[in-house]
Amino acid sequence: MKGKVCVFGSFNVDLMARASRFPLPGESLVANSSMTSAGGKGANQALAALKSGANVHYIGKIGSDSFGHFARRHLKSIGFDALTLLETDTLPTGNALIYVSDEKSKVENMICVDPGANMDVTEQEIIDCAPSIGCAKVILVQLENNLSAIEQVIHIGRENNAFIILNPTPKRVVEDSFLGLVSLVTANANQAEFMTDIKVYNQQSAAAAAQKLHDRGCKIVIITMGLLGTFLSEGESQCFVPACYSMPVDSTGASDAFNGAFAARVANDDTLKQAIRFASAYAAVSTETLGAAPNVDVAKVYDRLLSD
Repeated sequence: MKGKVCVFGSFNVDLMARASRFPLPGESLVANSSMTSAGGKGANQALAALKSGANVHYIGKIGSDSFGHFARRHLKSIGFDALTLLETDTLPTGNALIYVSDEKSKVENMICVDPGANMDVTEQEIIDCAPSIGCAKVILVQLENNLSAIEQVIHIGRENNAFIILNPTPKRVVEDSFLGLVSLVTANANQAEFMTDIKVYNQQSAAAAAQKLHDRGCKIVIITMGLLGTFLSEGESQCFVPACYSMPVDSTGASDAFNGAFAARVANDDTLKQAIRFASAYAAVSTETLGAAPNVDVAKVYDRLLSD
């Protein structure tokens, strides 16, 4: 049976421009290409979890604007096992402006997000979703929604013994008591540095940052370091998982790909190390196509695992 993953998180419309470099302040730069696509960390991670073999319920909030109509059509077309789309007519659907630079053959991105409706989830809306949240084996949340709603979802998961994963992005200050509520925190190197004031650049610095996160209340810590690999700390037990090779053209959705795939594999009873290995391969494959939505052919992930 497929393990059930409930993803509560953002939906955004991504407006992406690709250029040979990032524009300078005050400069108008001609893009090499552009595209409009579905994104948002919640929706992206839910898609990756679905593709990775989980039974997925996605919960998000949109506006009643044209982007909201786009969101509803898109999300219904994906084929989630369950879909709950909350709606407001007072705020716009979340959107993100993305620049992708090919300067010096190093693919990088810059993102600016207007969260809109994502930050307007009410207490009653979460109460209405409680029965479906409570039957999930794994709950996955990020920080692109209002913290009150995120914490409410986490409490429902705790009451029902779910394994709760927090991807602490975008960078927001959260209390140690909040971190102590979840089962596992998965952060990239930049997020880990923001949360610990420790620059993460190798296994040793990752171990130091992980320990500080444990001190802040985190039970299990994962720190992803891109091509350097992934560090897992369960307190006294630690391990390092090497990265999978890739030939990236757009790294925008790599973190979302990792988190969604990881949640799916945990829900399907992989060990944490096995789940990290699969998620690393999924993220690697996701960087080889344009767009933030990690719509990956899972057969390529298994091929990557076998050949890496």
